[in-house]
Amino acid sequence: MTLIVALDASSSACSAALLRRQEGSPDEVISRFAQTPREHTRRLLPMVDEVLAEAGVAASELDAVAYGRGPGSFTGLRIAAGVAQGLAYGLDRPLVGVSTLEALALGGHLRHRYRYMVTALDARMGEIYVGAWRVEDGRPLALMDEAVLPPERLVLPREHEDHDWVGLGSGWALWDQMPAEIQASLNLTVSDVDPAAEDMVRLAAEVFAAGDAQRPHDAQPVYLRDQVAWKKTERKARS
Repeated sequence: MTLIVALDASSSACSAALLRRQEGSPDEVISRFAQTPREHTRRLLPMVDEVLAEAGVAASELDAVAYGRGPGSFTGLRIAAGVAQGLAYGLDRPLVGVSTLEALALGGHLRHRYRYMVTALDARMGEIYVGAWRVEDGRPLALMDEAVLPPERLVLPREHEDHDWVGLGSGWALWDQMPAEIQASLNLTVSDVDPAAEDMVRLAAEVFAAGDAQRPHDAQPVYLRDQVAWKKTERKARS
């Protein structure tokens, strides 16, 4: 049996989930989710305690801890990473960081059977965090590198332009700033959906099963904007 707990604070929502996997049985997922702006620090650990209690599982029985690694709110990502690392250190368990954009895509597929999705989160400062996905065998496959960019620069992966695309995430609230080609290509956009631990824990279970979990001190949030700044600095140094 495999037991994994996941937690997320990457958006205005706060969530936690526990997955119980037993050979020959469907996965069981117990979750908590709430819109709690500015209350992540207070709400996250109690949510973890609640899902463990409902499952009748002690923290010492967990096989791994997972968290939403980003992209997303800088403060929220630091809170989730800190709580997850503290749990993993205390239990001497591996840690799994899960993409918030991939989790959005998995949630869209599980609940609505969407297959081609562009997941986007509002990155503030006139930008969005964005990724594009195709679902195969129930798992989102990345069709582009996750990026941070102005909404007017968004383009679809060219080899998949003719598919039925769906846009998910808070970044689609910036619809009016999207290029005309994007607006013409998407059948549906849903902006009032946030990443959720119940989807992250399913993705984390696959990472753990593949033996790709990390040691707690190796896990780092993914901000994307820092990566862009680093690449710009590197290019200037080479010029």
